[in-house]
Amino acid sequence: MTRYRNPYCDHCGGPADGADHGPCRAARELEPPRYCARCRRRMVVQVTPAGWSARCAEHGTLSG
Repeated sequence: MTRYRNPYCDHCGGPADGADHGPCRAARELEPPRYCARCRRRMVVQVTPAGWSARCAEHGTLSG
């Protein structure tokens, strides 16, 4: 069984295999994703006191 790997960074939108994404991973601990990790589209993000939601026009909604 192979595991699906997202081709893009959900913080900066760059190729996941391209550069060092250590700073992106650190930032993601504190804030929601800004880009869809599957298609690289900019997502509509809503932050509330209870959490966040991020919506990609192609792949739907994530929440945290």
